[in-house]
Amino acid sequence: MEREATPRLLMKLSIQLHLAGLSLSNTVRILEIFGVKRARSTVHNWVHKADLQPDSGRSPDHVAVDETVIRLDDEQYWLYAAVDPESNEPLHTKLEPTRNKVIASSFVAELREKHDVDDAVFLVDGDKSLNYACQRHGPISDTNVTEIGTVLNVFFEK
Repeated sequence: MEREATPRLLMKLSIQLHLAGLSLSNTVRILEIFGVKRARSTVHNWVHKADLQPDSGRSPDHVAVDETVIRLDDEQYWLYAAVDPESNEPLHTKLEPTRNKVIASSFVAELREKHDVDDAVFLVDGDKSLNYACQRHGPISDTNVTEIGTVLNVFFEK
């Protein structure tokens, strides 16, 4: 019996979810929501073969920041992502059980520690927590906070 190939988009989603901090077991459960059954070891192999851990030390001119909710049975998690919109490459991801100003600020602080983004223009959607975090962690004017839609959708379509 031959197994169907896993859709490329679901493989990428699984890799990014695990890199963002979701356990292998919970990542496999997300795949099952889409009707795809895979072993934890399979997802583990995808992650290591993909070698997608974002590199440190980048200094982009613009940084798109967004978050999205991921539901897993009766639990929900918030996936935060920062992407270089010119290359659509991830700069930083983080998975949290809730969202608020403290978590958003922590996410932006980690991004600033990992990359040279002090002079970057932050592109943020209407989320108040992320707007607050970007303004709190560096000089940012209202003209730098731009309505961009959902960055994560663009990133995951890549």
